[in-house]
Amino acid sequence: QVHMAESGGGLVQPGDSLTLSCVVSGGYFDRYTVGWFRLSPGKEREFVAATSWIGGSPYYADSVKDRFTVSRDNVKKTLTLQMNSLKPEDTADYFCAASNAYGVHDSRETRDYPYWGQGTQVTVSS
Repeated sequence: QVHMAESGGGLVQPGDSLTLSCVVSGGYFDRYTVGWFRLSPGKEREFVAATSWIGGSPYYADSVKDRFTVSRDNVKKTLTLQMNSLKPEDTADYFCAASNAYGVHDSRETRDYPYWGQGTQVTVSS
């Protein structure tokens, strides 16, 4: 009975920053690999960033690795995505996701994440 809820999306200009948050209830958060995916019109859902249940090690898509920072708080059971230097191509619906599988600690595949939030919209436009 894992529930995830994202927040923090909005409309910003290129170069601006934005912080997304995801609150997780139920399950064992500290044992989950949790991360972010995004979906844009006409494109497939793509991996953005995640943090492993093994020591919270973060990992990123190449397109965001120098601009975004993913972090987790195992006490508050929250996941955060700090986005800097936003570009128009970052425009998408952003989803947080979690995996409760022991062997999932560095996955970038949607199929490995059984738990999902409803999404929060990020629009980057001038």
